[in-house]
Amino acid sequence: FAGDVAHQVSPFGARGANSGIQDTDNLCWKLKLVIDGKAPARLLDTYSEERTFAADENLMNSTRSTDFITPKSKTSLTFRNAVLSLAREHKFARALVNSGRLSVPAYLTESRLNTPDTDTFEGDMVPGAPMDDAPMQLAGREVWLLDQVGNRFMALVCVESPTDVSADQLAAFIALGAAAVPVEVVLIAAKPGPAPQGVSVLVDRAGRFAERFDARSGTTYLIRPDQHVAARWRGFDAGRVQAALARATCNVQ
Repeated sequence: FAGDVAHQVSPFGARGANSGIQDTDNLCWKLKLVIDGKAPARLLDTYSEERTFAADENLMNSTRSTDFITPKSKTSLTFRNAVLSLAREHKFARALVNSGRLSVPAYLTESRLNTPDTDTFEGDMVPGAPMDDAPMQLAGREVWLLDQVGNRFMALVCVESPTDVSADQLAAFIALGAAAVPVEVVLIAAKPGPAPQGVSVLVDRAGRFAERFDARSGTTYLIRPDQHVAARWRGFDAGRVQAALARATCNVQ
């Protein structure tokens, strides 16, 4: 079973409903690739691996919320009452108040679909991480990053300006998009400029993408259809993108 029918969680943080949607996001793209003959059936095994981990995480967090709200032991009751008392006047204690923290996507850092880092990065956008959002501009319009990605594999390639893309790079972008399992290349530009033919450009005018993804010119992120990071590098290399794609789809022998 997939979705909420398989979850027995306390109703705190909307974890049941959110994880049900996340289950579907995780399964759909894998099932589509297998049905289309573009990935082996063993890709479906990773649905259980990744989402069992996420379900265990949700159960742990919802159980902690339940235990805080309705303590099951004298020790838990003493802790809860002390936290509530201290929280009236002390900021540090307010962070310990657990009245049902909202659901967030799981970090699938142990997934075998990830390509391990070979370059140095800072921040939370590690392989397996759910993407952070960021304000962007698309053709002069204000948009959000997460609304522009998903439902297909994407390579986010950072450039100072869209005009910095060479003819060889553009040819590699087009080839990735025409592959059996296509990867859509999107440029993340620090400043606006005319988009190369056949390539979308998102402008990071506020610098939030660069900040949250520890990105600079050349930085490349391979993003899964469910908006999890599959791989990242400090420079664009079509061969490395293809190898990471093969790993993310279990097309590696």
